[in-house]
Amino acid sequence: MELTSPAQWYGAAFWLILGLCPLVFGGLLLLPASYGRHKKDKPHWLWGPGIPTRWAWVIMEAPSSLGFAVIYLWGPHRFEPAPLVLFLMWQSHYFQRSFIFPFLIKTRPGDTTPVSIPVMAVSSNLVISFLNAAILSWDGIGRGYATAWLWDPRFIVGAIVFVIGYRTNRKADAMLAALRKPGETGYKIPRGWLYDKISCPNYFGEFLVWTGWAIATWSPGGVAFLLWTLANLLPRALQNHRWYHQKFPDYPPQRKAVIPYLL
Repeated sequence: MELTSPAQWYGAAFWLILGLCPLVFGGLLLLPASYGRHKKDKPHWLWGPGIPTRWAWVIMEAPSSLGFAVIYLWGPHRFEPAPLVLFLMWQSHYFQRSFIFPFLIKTRPGDTTPVSIPVMAVSSNLVISFLNAAILSWDGIGRGYATAWLWDPRFIVGAIVFVIGYRTNRKADAMLAALRKPGETGYKIPRGWLYDKISCPNYFGEFLVWTGWAIATWSPGGVAFLLWTLANLLPRALQNHRWYHQKFPDYPPQRKAVIPYLL
C-alpha cells in the first residue's frame, strides 16, 4: 500500500507499534536488557558495546521531548488552548526524563549502557511521538481538540490519573536515588510508602501516567503508547522483583512486583 497522506502514515505507524508490542514483551522476558542491576560482565552480543549511562538516558529519551515538540509545532492548531495543555502535560514528563533525570541518578564510576538500547529507543520514541503529537495539532488526524475538551469528563479523569502517576513516578525515583549515600555503589532494599506494597512503584507510576494520557486524549496514539509502555516495563518490573528476592534473603515476601495486591 502506498502511503500518500499523513492519515495513512499515522495508521501505518499505529499498527506497527501494536504489532511490535507482543514481540517486545516476549523478547524482553527472554532476554532482559543488559543495563542497571541486570547488567552482566559479558552482555549478550546483541546489545553491543557500552556508552556512559547518563548520556545513554539523554539519547534515549530526548526524541520523546524534542521530537514531540517539532511534530507538534508543525501543526496549525499548536497555539490553541486544549492542544497546548496536552502538549505541556507530555513535556512535563519527558523534558524532565530527558534532561534532568539522567543527571540526578547515581551511577557507579565507569557505568555504561549497551549502545543498542538507546539506538532502538530513538526510533521507537520518534514513532510514538508522531502518534501522540500529530493528534493534538495536525489537521486530518485524530479527533480535534476544541477548548471545550478541557472540561470534558474524559480529559478531567485522564488528567487526574496522569498527575497521580506523575507524582508517584517522581517520588519513587527520588526514594531510590536517596538509598545510595555519597561514595556508595551497592544496592539496598527500598522501604516505606508504596515500596512496602510493590518492588517497582516507579514503573507503576509510569503506567498511571500513560493510562491518564490515553484517557485524556481519548486517542489511538495514547492507547498504543500505553501498550508499548506495558510491553517494555512489565518484563523489567518482573525481573527486578525476582532479582530483589535472589539478592536479598530477607526481602519482604508480601510485596508484589508492580501493581499493588495483584502482580
